[in-house]
Amino acid sequence: MSQNSDNETLLQTLLHERDEMYCELSRYRSADSDNMEAVEARSKELEALVSKQQEQVSKLEEQVNKLTDQLAWYRRRFWKASSERFIPSDPNQRKIDFDGLDILPEEEAMVKEADKELLAYKHKRPQKGKKKPVRLPLPEDLRREEEVIEPEGINDNWVRIGQEVTEVLEHKPGELFVRRITRPKYAAKTPEQEQEGAAVKVASLPPLPLPRSNAGASLLAELLINKYQYHLPFHRQIKMFKQIGVSLAASTINGWFQGSCDLLRALYFRLQEVVMESDYIQVDESTVPVINNEKHKTVKAYLWMVRSVMNKLVFFHYDKGSRAQKVVVELLHGFQGAIQTDGYQAYSIYEQKKGVLLLGCWAHARRKFEESLAEDKSGSEYALAQIGKLYQVETMATEQNMDDKQRAELRQRLAYPIMVAFEKWIASYYPKVLPKGRMGRALSYTYSIFHRLSRYHLDGKYKIDNNLAENAIRPLALGRKNYLFCGNHDAAENAAVIYSLLGCCKAADVNPREWLNDVLTKIPVYNNDYSLDLADLLPHNWKNS
Repeated sequence: MSQNSDNETLLQTLLHERDEMYCELSRYRSADSDNMEAVEARSKELEALVSKQQEQVSKLEEQVNKLTDQLAWYRRRFWKASSERFIPSDPNQRKIDFDGLDILPEEEAMVKEADKELLAYKHKRPQKGKKKPVRLPLPEDLRREEEVIEPEGINDNWVRIGQEVTEVLEHKPGELFVRRITRPKYAAKTPEQEQEGAAVKVASLPPLPLPRSNAGASLLAELLINKYQYHLPFHRQIKMFKQIGVSLAASTINGWFQGSCDLLRALYFRLQEVVMESDYIQVDESTVPVINNEKHKTVKAYLWMVRSVMNKLVFFHYDKGSRAQKVVVELLHGFQGAIQTDGYQAYSIYEQKKGVLLLGCWAHARRKFEESLAEDKSGSEYALAQIGKLYQVETMATEQNMDDKQRAELRQRLAYPIMVAFEKWIASYYPKVLPKGRMGRALSYTYSIFHRLSRYHLDGKYKIDNNLAENAIRPLALGRKNYLFCGNHDAAENAAVIYSLLGCCKAADVNPREWLNDVLTKIPVYNNDYSLDLADLLPHNWKNS
């Protein structure tokens, strides 16, 4: 009995322990299950966080690359020593090349032959030695003020045997003077003379630029030249006049300026007609800050520039500061001939216009590859080398004094094979670069307008780039850094008038001061006599006359 009781007690104890162990095992299993769910949830949270951080890192890397490219571009800019899908292999046909991207054996042979001839000419060219600076003699027509300095201790025992002459160029501030026009009056002595004509006779006043104004032509010319050629704002010129004893109100100066522009406006419109009558022009546009009275701040407006290459005439156009395509369409309405521009899309409308040949600018394409040097040095250097060969052909033609026909033949023989191979290289190289990178944008820009870029070979008078137009715009860029902005749209239109006429003086190598002084005196007569042609007063015709 006692043994059975002990066995039962032991059994109960074991069962109790088993139950406790089972419960504990259940608790552990439940805890492990909860922990696994927590671990899995945490793992998903971490994966989402990592994914989000990776996206942020990718965006930041892209932004850093973009900013690095911009920084490299600005450093080079400010610190540096500053359609058809393929053009045809036959420059006389200008058909689509269906041979694809591969350089054909005959094309490769032509390129090698062109490289060989360019290299031979480069070695054959006479090397220009570095010129030593030479002090030029001072002009003989300048007024001389004699100054004699005798040495000390000279008496009758000394004989003069010669002299040492040193000429020093000096300067005096500008001088204002008064032109006093006196017209004597005469009265008739006898009644018979009074009956024959007026009782009093006086000479007619010579034509003055601005009626009811005491500003002469030379003063008006000086004001315009100082502001638009030497970039001196009117308020600075007023201070300069005050230093020599003449006080002029700003409102008076502005009135003279407005009157001068109104006087020259007819000549400005005649200049536009002459420019548009030519058959080869270059077009570009540049910004000019203009005050917006509604917004009470300056806004970015645009001046359009048209240059007649053969006549060396420059025309600036302002249309409420707009850069829209409708402005250039209205500006060039009726033009027939070649138009050379950059890659701005507003000009693409002339690609299909009858009677118009659209040319590109290799300088703009070259600039794109220069900006991509930091991103893709090898590809950029290759592209720049090919463009450099095209410019070597132009140098070769210029140094040999070739006429237009000879230059066109040289371009077909040497430059055209290089362009054919270069365009195919662009198409094959583009898939290897980042489309949004600087190299990708340079390749895309050049490839999209390559048919325009290659057309300059068609005529020897066409230029390889638009640099003449950019040179004509440079005074505008210098001016806006000094006088900062135009007060309104009317002021910007007046600036276009003066920039046009002074630009023509520079292109024709005419002294703008002499030209303005003479034209401001004569133009009132031309404006009142329609039998006279205002084109005679344009700088290139004025110089010849």
